[in-house]
Amino acid sequence: MTEGEDGMLKGIGGVMIFSGCLGLGLWYREQLTGRIRALRMLCGILDLLTSQVRYGRAVLPECCHNVAAQLEPPLDQVFRTVASRMQENTGASFARVFREQLNEQLEEMPLTPDDREIFFQFVSETGFSEGQMQLRVMEQSGEQLAGTAKRLEKESAEKCRMALGLGIMSGLLLILVLW
Repeated sequence: MTEGEDGMLKGIGGVMIFSGCLGLGLWYREQLTGRIRALRMLCGILDLLTSQVRYGRAVLPECCHNVAAQLEPPLDQVFRTVASRMQENTGASFARVFREQLNEQLEEMPLTPDDREIFFQFVSETGFSEGQMQLRVMEQSGEQLAGTAKRLEKESAEKCRMALGLGIMSGLLLILVLW
């Protein structure tokens, strides 16, 4: 192998090492921000459901059908499925159908089990005879999720910069050590 080919292979290897380390830093940053985006999305869903109950005077199965039109795939189809299963009137409770349909989708998102439970809290409390109490539980769930998202935003700004910086610096260090 000539000296030129050796230098070219080292350069290509260095670029590959650097891009791998940079990619790892970007991946970690995405993991940090993904949970915040998911929490914001859940807050938006709760806001849509709350407005449907408060202003549309709709029951939750109807709300799911109405909210589905305002959501993006795949959640729109999940909400349509909840609405259609409740129309079939198989005897299953709304809480059970809602949890079954959404749980699989929410498990794919970077949410903690506590985040999911806070979101599902309002369906656990659907036995309220007064609609105002049900609205209050929905609003409390939304407030808790929004508070968690706000706290994570403050913490993650520094962590995101650090993750990206560490990815870059580790790539450069590996290149220097291996060169």
